[in-house]
Amino acid sequence: VSDLRPSALPGSFDVSRSMFDLRSPPHRFMKRYDSFSSVPSSTSSRKDSQGSNRSLDTITLSGDERDFGRLNVKLCYVSSVEQIWITVLHCKDLSWPSSCGENPRISVKGILTLPKPVHFKSSAKEGCNDIEFMETFVFAIKLQSLQAVRLVFKIQTQTPRKKTIGECSLALRELSTDESTHWLDISPPSK
Repeated sequence: VSDLRPSALPGSFDVSRSMFDLRSPPHRFMKRYDSFSSVPSSTSSRKDSQGSNRSLDTITLSGDERDFGRLNVKLCYVSSVEQIWITVLHCKDLSWPSSCGENPRISVKGILTLPKPVHFKSSAKEGCNDIEFMETFVFAIKLQSLQAVRLVFKIQTQTPRKKTIGECSLALRELSTDESTHWLDISPPSK
């Protein structure tokens, strides 16, 4: 058991600086928990409508796990000319708020999170179950710089006004000269 209270001794390790400090604002991976997470462990399971026991974690997570769709992208680094090639292929099973209309125009905005961020944007397509973009973006950036950053995608509607309806990201640590294809789960936009 670790004592999470900050120590009064000078020079001692302060656990409150760690990512598990419960006094700081909730971290991204903790946002799915609702009031069930504070229920004492003695009531850690309940009977569902079929009468079987399920843990509260299962109930809590499944209630918040709406499918927002997936984005399909392809990455490749061409070392001879020090270029990253990013191809936005498809967006499947995308869900959007009813306020955006029945078939809003959808585009994908990409950001390479370098110290000076690099932005790019696909053309807008009509919203449907399988939106095909097939657009490639090429940037001349050294591989060492790219391997320390993330590639962030924001899914945006264009009508009636520009609005981010989902996002996903990918670490570029494994970026190499071998072409790689990725399916990224889209999640609600962070506040």
